[in-house]
Amino acid sequence: MRHIPTALRRLVHERAGGACEYCLYPESMAFTAHEIDHIVAQKHGGETTEDNLALSCVLCNKYKGSDVASFDPETRELVAIFHPRRQRWRDHFQIAGSAVAGLTPGARATVRLLQLNHPSRLAERAILIAAGLISVPAS
Repeated sequence: MRHIPTALRRLVHERAGGACEYCLYPESMAFTAHEIDHIVAQKHGGETTEDNLALSCVLCNKYKGSDVASFDPETRELVAIFHPRRQRWRDHFQIAGSAVAGLTPGARATVRLLQLNHPSRLAERAILIAAGLISVPAS
């Protein structure tokens, strides 16, 4: 993995508002710092540029790994997963109660791949929503 310059790390963090760009989990509430994710992994030709980097919580980064596609649980078709630089979160997901609902095939695949609705993640998200600590990004 290439070194990510401090200025670029700061830009990614600030652009994300300190929250995971996949599940919206605020870094301020996490036990470990969020990570910089290569949206398209370096092993697939992804570069270390601001257009290919996203802020990711440890769980989302772990479950995503180097994947860029997965199967839509509804259609069973292979689709590209959510791309935080090319897509707007609110156009692809919504929060229903404490669950993240995928509105598009790629979003549904992302919800499944990243295990966004695992019972422990639902419980944490419910607490964060009740405390007003999760908000859907405007862009």
